Amino acid sequence: MAFEIVRNMAVDQDIVFDHGEGDHALGQHVSGNLALDVLPQQLLRHPALRRLGETLEPVPAGQPAWSRAELAGRLCELGAGQDGALLSAGLGLVLDAQREGETAAWVTSTRATFFPPDAAACGVDLAALVVVQTKDVGAAGRAADVLLRSGAFGLVVLDLGTGAAMPTPLQGRLVQLALKHDAAVVCLTQKRPDEASLGSLVSLRGQSARRRSRDGRRFVCGIDTLKDKRRGPGWAWQEVRLGPDGLC
Repeated sequence: MAFEIVRNMAVDQDIVFDHGEGDHALGQHVSGNLALDVLPQQLLRHPALRRLGETLEPVPAGQPAWSRAELAGRLCELGAGQDGALLSAGLGLVLDAQREGETAAWVTSTRATFFPPDAAACGVDLAALVVVQTKDVGAAGRAADVLLRSGAFGLVVLDLGTGAAMPTPLQGRLVQLALKHDAAVVCLTQKRPDEASLGSLVSLRGQSARRRSRDGRRFVCGIDTLKDKRRGPGWAWQEVRLGPDGLC
Protein backbone atom coordinates (compact mmCIF):
# COMPACT_ATOMS: atom_id res chain seq x y z
CA MET A 1 0.00 0.00 0.00
CA ALA A 2 1.50 3.34 -1.12
CA PHE A 3 1.03 6.74 0.43
CA GLU A 4 1.49 10.17 -1.13
CA ILE A 5 1.76 13.48 0.72
CA VAL A 6 0.56 16.62 -1.05
CA ARG A 7 1.00 20.11 0.34
CA ASN A 8 -2.30 22.06 0.40
CA MET A 9 -1.10 25.63 -0.03
CA ALA A 10 -4.52 27.10 0.79
CA VAL A 11 -4.50 25.84 4.37
CA ASP A 12 -0.74 25.21 4.74
CA GLN A 13 -1.00 21.60 5.74
CA ASP A 14 -0.11 18.17 4.33
CA ILE A 15 -2.81 15.90 2.95
CA VAL A 16 -2.06 12.16 2.93
CA PHE A 17 -3.47 9.98 0.15
CA ASP A 18 -3.80 6.23 0.51
CA HIS A 19 -3.39 4.83 -3.03
CA GLY A 20 -5.40 1.74 -2.29
CA GLU A 21 -9.05 0.95 -2.87
CA GLY A 22 -10.00 4.62 -2.56
CA ASP A 23 -7.66 5.63 -5.40
CA HIS A 24 -10.43 5.93 -7.97
CA ALA A 25 -12.63 7.98 -5.64
CA LEU A 26 -9.92 10.58 -4.98
CA GLY A 27 -8.35 10.63 -8.47
CA GLN A 28 -5.12 9.24 -9.87
CA HIS A 29 -3.18 12.52 -9.76
CA VAL A 30 -3.25 16.05 -8.48
CA SER A 31 -3.15 19.03 -10.83
CA GLY A 32 -4.32 22.62 -11.11
CA ASN A 33 -5.78 24.12 -7.96
CA LEU A 34 -4.53 21.87 -5.15
CA ALA A 35 -6.97 23.35 -2.66
CA LEU A 36 -9.87 21.92 -4.69
CA ASP A 37 -8.45 19.06 -6.76
CA VAL A 38 -7.37 17.07 -3.71
CA LEU A 39 -10.91 17.01 -2.35
CA PRO A 40 -13.45 14.30 -3.19
CA GLN A 41 -15.90 15.33 -5.87
CA GLN A 42 -18.77 15.01 -3.41
CA LEU A 43 -17.46 17.96 -1.41
CA LEU A 44 -17.22 20.13 -4.52
CA ARG A 45 -20.99 20.01 -4.81
CA HIS A 46 -21.37 21.78 -1.45
CA PRO A 47 -23.01 25.21 -2.04
CA ALA A 48 -20.22 26.97 -0.13
CA LEU A 49 -17.41 25.67 -2.38
CA ARG A 50 -16.77 27.09 -5.85
CA ARG A 51 -13.83 27.31 -8.24
CA LEU A 52 -12.36 30.73 -8.91
CA GLY A 53 -14.18 32.46 -11.72
CA GLU A 54 -17.21 30.17 -11.54
CA THR A 55 -20.63 31.84 -11.55
CA LEU A 56 -21.99 31.46 -8.03
CA GLU A 57 -25.67 31.23 -8.87
CA PRO A 58 -27.57 31.33 -12.18
CA VAL A 59 -29.19 34.66 -13.02
CA PRO A 60 -32.98 34.24 -13.13
CA ALA A 61 -35.15 35.79 -15.82
CA GLY A 62 -37.32 38.81 -15.15
CA GLN A 63 -36.91 41.83 -12.94
CA PRO A 64 -35.78 41.42 -9.31
CA ALA A 65 -38.35 41.78 -6.58
CA TRP A 66 -38.57 41.45 -2.82
CA SER A 67 -40.59 38.24 -2.95
CA ARG A 68 -40.50 34.66 -1.73
CA ALA A 69 -39.86 33.39 -5.25
CA GLU A 70 -36.81 35.65 -5.63
CA LEU A 71 -35.35 34.48 -2.32
CA ALA A 72 -36.25 30.78 -2.61
CA GLY A 73 -33.37 28.36 -2.13
CA ARG A 74 -31.25 31.02 -0.45
CA LEU A 75 -30.03 32.25 2.92
CA CYS A 76 -30.72 36.00 2.99
CA GLU A 77 -30.11 38.83 5.42
CA LEU A 78 -31.99 42.10 5.70
CA GLY A 79 -30.57 44.77 7.97
CA ALA A 80 -31.84 48.16 9.08
CA GLY A 81 -30.95 51.07 11.30
CA GLN A 82 -33.32 53.08 13.45
CA ASP A 83 -35.27 54.26 10.40
CA GLY A 84 -35.70 50.77 8.98
CA ALA A 85 -38.83 48.81 8.23
CA LEU A 86 -37.67 45.29 9.02
CA LEU A 87 -40.94 43.94 10.34
CA SER A 88 -42.90 45.40 7.44
CA ALA A 89 -40.47 43.84 4.94
CA GLY A 90 -40.63 40.49 6.71
CA LEU A 91 -44.41 40.46 6.93
CA GLY A 92 -44.54 41.41 3.25
CA LEU A 93 -42.70 38.18 2.48
CA VAL A 94 -45.05 36.21 4.72
CA LEU A 95 -48.05 37.62 2.86
CA ASP A 96 -46.43 36.85 -0.50
CA ALA A 97 -45.70 33.28 0.57
CA GLN A 98 -49.26 32.72 1.77
CA ARG A 99 -50.61 34.03 -1.52
CA GLU A 100 -48.45 31.41 -3.28
CA GLY A 101 -49.94 28.70 -1.08
CA GLU A 102 -46.71 28.27 0.90
CA THR A 103 -46.58 27.81 4.65
CA ALA A 104 -44.49 30.43 6.48
CA ALA A 105 -42.84 30.45 9.89
CA TRP A 106 -41.60 33.37 11.99
CA VAL A 107 -38.78 32.58 14.43
CA THR A 108 -37.75 35.34 16.82
CA SER A 109 -34.99 35.63 19.40
CA THR A 110 -35.99 39.16 20.37
CA ARG A 111 -38.26 40.15 23.28
CA ALA A 112 -40.43 42.31 21.02
CA THR A 113 -41.74 41.15 17.66
CA PHE A 114 -44.46 42.13 15.20
CA PHE A 115 -47.85 43.36 16.47
CA PRO A 116 -50.43 40.72 15.42
CA PRO A 117 -53.31 43.18 14.72
CA ASP A 118 -51.04 45.13 12.35
CA ALA A 119 -50.05 41.90 10.59
CA ALA A 120 -53.69 40.92 10.20
CA ALA A 121 -54.50 44.38 8.85
CA CYS A 122 -51.83 43.84 6.17
CA GLY A 123 -53.60 40.68 5.06
CA VAL A 124 -51.47 38.05 6.84
CA ASP A 125 -53.41 34.94 7.86
CA LEU A 126 -52.29 34.61 11.48
CA ALA A 127 -53.95 31.21 11.84
CA ALA A 128 -51.62 29.86 9.13
CA LEU A 129 -48.44 31.50 10.45
CA VAL A 130 -46.21 29.45 12.76
CA VAL A 131 -44.48 31.66 15.38
CA VAL A 132 -41.55 30.36 17.44
CA GLN A 133 -39.99 32.28 20.35
CA THR A 134 -36.40 31.32 21.26
CA LYS A 135 -33.93 32.48 23.89
CA ASP A 136 -31.05 33.44 21.58
CA VAL A 137 -29.80 33.50 17.98
CA GLY A 138 -28.31 30.01 18.14
CA ALA A 139 -31.61 28.54 19.30
CA ALA A 140 -33.41 30.45 16.55
CA GLY A 141 -31.11 28.94 13.94
CA ARG A 142 -31.64 25.43 15.30
CA ALA A 143 -35.41 25.97 15.31
CA ALA A 144 -35.22 27.04 11.65
CA ASP A 145 -33.21 23.86 10.95
CA VAL A 146 -35.99 21.71 12.42
CA LEU A 147 -38.72 23.57 10.52
CA LEU A 148 -36.90 23.31 7.19
CA ARG A 149 -36.13 19.62 7.61
CA SER A 150 -39.86 18.92 7.72
CA GLY A 151 -40.15 20.15 4.14
CA ALA A 152 -43.43 21.86 5.00
CA PHE A 153 -42.28 25.49 4.91
CA GLY A 154 -41.64 27.67 1.90
CA LEU A 155 -40.48 30.62 4.01
CA VAL A 156 -38.75 30.89 7.37
CA VAL A 157 -38.11 34.39 8.76
CA LEU A 158 -35.61 34.72 11.61
CA ASP A 159 -36.00 37.94 13.60
CA LEU A 160 -32.54 38.12 15.21
CA GLY A 161 -32.29 41.73 16.39
CA THR A 162 -28.99 43.40 17.29
CA GLY A 163 -25.59 41.74 17.60
CA ALA A 164 -26.71 38.70 15.61
CA ALA A 165 -24.03 36.07 14.98
CA MET A 166 -24.73 32.56 13.68
CA PRO A 167 -22.12 29.75 13.47
CA THR A 168 -21.02 28.96 9.91
CA PRO A 169 -21.84 25.21 10.17
CA LEU A 170 -25.41 26.11 11.14
CA GLN A 171 -25.63 28.54 8.24
CA GLY A 172 -24.39 25.78 5.94
CA ARG A 173 -27.17 23.47 7.05
CA LEU A 174 -29.77 26.17 6.47
CA VAL A 175 -28.39 26.78 2.96
CA GLN A 176 -28.57 23.08 2.08
CA LEU A 177 -32.10 22.75 3.43
CA ALA A 178 -33.23 25.90 1.61
CA LEU A 179 -31.90 24.45 -1.65
CA LYS A 180 -33.38 21.02 -1.04
CA HIS A 181 -36.90 22.28 -0.25
CA ASP A 182 -36.89 25.45 -2.40
CA ALA A 183 -37.47 27.51 0.74
CA ALA A 184 -36.48 31.08 1.50
CA VAL A 185 -34.59 31.68 4.76
CA VAL A 186 -34.52 35.38 5.67
CA CYS A 187 -32.67 36.77 8.70
CA LEU A 188 -33.74 40.19 10.00
CA THR A 189 -30.90 42.01 11.78
CA GLN A 190 -30.43 45.45 13.29
CA LYS A 191 -27.26 46.49 11.44
CA ARG A 192 -25.86 49.42 9.53
CA PRO A 193 -24.59 48.85 5.97
CA ASP A 194 -20.96 49.16 7.12
CA GLU A 195 -21.33 46.40 9.71
CA ALA A 196 -20.36 42.83 8.88
CA SER A 197 -23.03 40.46 7.63
CA LEU A 198 -23.82 37.08 9.15
CA GLY A 199 -21.28 35.38 6.88
CA SER A 200 -20.12 34.46 3.40
CA LEU A 201 -22.92 31.91 2.95
CA VAL A 202 -25.50 34.71 2.82
CA SER A 203 -26.69 34.77 -0.79
CA LEU A 204 -28.45 38.13 -0.64
CA ARG A 205 -27.96 40.99 1.79
CA GLY A 206 -30.21 44.03 1.75
CA GLN A 207 -30.62 47.18 3.77
CA SER A 208 -34.07 48.48 4.63
CA ALA A 209 -35.08 52.08 5.23
CA ARG A 210 -38.29 54.07 5.36
CA ARG A 211 -39.27 57.68 4.81
CA ARG A 212 -42.52 59.55 5.08
CA SER A 213 -44.30 60.20 1.80
CA ARG A 214 -45.02 63.72 0.57
CA ASP A 215 -48.63 63.65 1.71
CA GLY A 216 -47.46 62.84 5.25
CA ARG A 217 -49.96 59.98 5.61
CA ARG A 218 -47.97 57.09 4.20
CA PHE A 219 -44.43 55.68 4.29
CA VAL A 220 -42.14 54.57 1.49
CA CYS A 221 -40.37 51.38 2.57
CA GLY A 222 -37.30 50.67 0.47
CA ILE A 223 -34.70 47.89 0.23
CA ASP A 224 -31.25 48.37 -1.33
CA THR A 225 -29.23 45.25 -2.11
CA LEU A 226 -25.66 45.31 -0.83
CA LYS A 227 -24.92 41.77 -2.02
CA ASP A 228 -26.64 39.41 -4.43
CA LYS A 229 -24.92 36.28 -5.70
CA ARG A 230 -27.53 35.78 -8.42
CA ARG A 231 -28.04 39.21 -9.94
CA GLY A 232 -25.26 41.30 -8.46
CA PRO A 233 -25.71 44.12 -5.93
CA GLY A 234 -27.30 47.46 -6.61
CA TRP A 235 -30.94 46.76 -7.42
CA ALA A 236 -33.60 48.32 -5.22
CA TRP A 237 -37.18 47.62 -4.23
CA GLN A 238 -39.75 49.88 -2.63
CA GLU A 239 -43.41 49.94 -1.73
CA VAL A 240 -45.78 52.42 -0.09
CA ARG A 241 -47.41 51.45 3.20
CA LEU A 242 -49.77 53.02 5.69
CA GLY A 243 -48.35 53.52 9.17
CA PRO A 244 -49.98 52.04 12.26
CA ASP A 245 -52.50 54.07 14.24
CA GLY A 246 -50.85 57.00 15.98
CA LEU A 247 -47.93 57.17 13.55
CA CYS A 248 -49.73 58.63 10.52
